[in-house]
Amino acid sequence: MSTLGNRFWVDDRLVLPAQAQVSVLDHGLTVGDGVFETLLVRDGVPFALTRHLARLERSLAGLGFAGPGPDRVREAVAAVVQDAGDSAAFARLRITVTSGIGPLGSDRGSVDPTLVVTCVPARAWPATSSLATVPWVRNERSAVAGLKTTSYAENAVALAEAHRRGASEAVVADTQGRLCEGTGSNVFVVVDGEVLTPHLRCGALAGITRELVLEWAPAVAPVREADLPYEILFTADEVFITSSTRDVHPVDRVDDHEVAVGPVTLDVAAEFARRAALDVDP
Repeated sequence: MSTLGNRFWVDDRLVLPAQAQVSVLDHGLTVGDGVFETLLVRDGVPFALTRHLARLERSLAGLGFAGPGPDRVREAVAAVVQDAGDSAAFARLRITVTSGIGPLGSDRGSVDPTLVVTCVPARAWPATSSLATVPWVRNERSAVAGLKTTSYAENAVALAEAHRRGASEAVVADTQGRLCEGTGSNVFVVVDGEVLTPHLRCGALAGITRELVLEWAPAVAPVREADLPYEILFTADEVFITSSTRDVHPVDRVDDHEVAVGPVTLDVAAEFARRAALDVDP
């Protein structure tokens, strides 16, 4: 809920938080049949909106239903951010699209999709993050592997376990024991000066910040995708995670293993910040 009284977008209009309602029969609620995007808003401007909308369309195509279309989503985003006023100076914006009202089962209905856009003040992350390894795995052969769906129960369970153990993020392997991703982040390791991140074939989400690091980091360090063993988290020289709200976030601990916040991570973070400041929609 908004703490400042700004309005949210539901379907085709702005409404106050108390009136922001969707049906109890919406498939996003009953079966988690939906997709979403989370963006960071700075000074009233959502970062990398075009890339996020493109990924939203890819997720919708993967689930097999049509959304409201990028132009309508842009209209909703602009309206919500403008309405947020001063609270959009540093804010977290979420776009959610579900398949709409449907039966109480997996069959979809025939109504229009539901569109919800919310914008609330963001919180600053601490300087470093800690990771917890967990026993659950990402199924790289799942029908929704690599899609940003609203079916996040697996992530919620893993993150709760990480928090129970004093970590701020959980990181999972795939079914083959390869390093995959965090519950809301992508993972990078630095080995002998080279920046490595799991290949998407492990089922990891194609994060927008991950994508930009792969494009921008070569200016300061070699970077590539690779199949990586889960255990590399404990032998890598440096570890960092990325997300749309964290940017490039150094890791200082994995379970009980301390990790150095090294120069390569700091260089990548600085280069990302420099490039992001030059272009808000790269």
